[in-house]
Amino acid sequence: MCTAATYMTKDLYFGRTFDYEFSYGEEAVVTPGNYEFAFRKMGVMKTHFAMIGIAFVAGDYPLYYEAVNEKGLGMAGLNFEGNADYKEETEGKDNIAPFEFIPWILGQCETVAAARMLLEKINLVDIPFSEQLPLSPLHWMISDKEETIVVESVKDGLIVYDDPVGVMTNNPTFDKQLFSLNNFRHLQAATPQNTFAPGVGLDAYSRGMGGMGLPGDLSSQSRFVRVAFTKMHSLSADDEMSSVSQFFHILESVAQSRGLCDLGNGKYEITIYTSCYNTAKGILYYNCYDNHQISKVDMHKEDLNGSRLVRYPLITQEQIREIN
Repeated sequence: MCTAATYMTKDLYFGRTFDYEFSYGEEAVVTPGNYEFAFRKMGVMKTHFAMIGIAFVAGDYPLYYEAVNEKGLGMAGLNFEGNADYKEETEGKDNIAPFEFIPWILGQCETVAAARMLLEKINLVDIPFSEQLPLSPLHWMISDKEETIVVESVKDGLIVYDDPVGVMTNNPTFDKQLFSLNNFRHLQAATPQNTFAPGVGLDAYSRGMGGMGLPGDLSSQSRFVRVAFTKMHSLSADDEMSSVSQFFHILESVAQSRGLCDLGNGKYEITIYTSCYNTAKGILYYNCYDNHQISKVDMHKEDLNGSRLVRYPLITQEQIREIN
């Protein structure tokens, strides 16, 4: 499964872990403003905001896992197995296939507020990209420097939640994820006071005891709590390198190591990549399971008025700096 998060210093940083048992051959992809997006039910978007993200490219079409546009709006889709429910085409609605959702929003919207307006008309329809690429059950996090929301298409319809912690994982539905934080309201970064019972002298025998009870397993609910706690207490300088470094540390708290999540038949879920975007500057940073070095792609070093995708395969092999 996956975890998405935001982190605010001088700029907003947005990103996610992509946790799965194998890679699809993901690439860092810049879509310039004159690339034509042909939507299944909504015609052709000939011009739009440029965007950068990580995608699987199928037939010259970027199937974005997450992306950020040139205006600083970020959007990520995470697995939502058992809860996602896509609809039939509805007259009077903007009928968007789930694989088109990220370009539809990021192509037109500068802010979450603008995205909210489009969401009032959207119907996510049950149209796969192809027979070979069926739809994934997803829900989405959308963020700018002012706010974050979560969008879920479920049996009851399209639901939009405010996300005050700027974190999202997989299941259950987001309202239940957020409610679960009530069970951990006692957690703190400081050493806790002894409130066990009057007259019972108990020692703080270790640093970090304020976090006792913080979940450590790999379930999506536990990852949500752990990243929310880590992110909300994170501190760094506000320069670029300090902010990027801290963002990767936040998501490292839920990184998955091979062997711990056994899917059977010799398959294990791992953190295939971790991404971090400076949304203000349009810069993607990422590392991979077998490459801890952070790689960087700057969308503004490309021709954003072009019409062809710019593609960079992810660097997945370890890059070791030899000292002697």
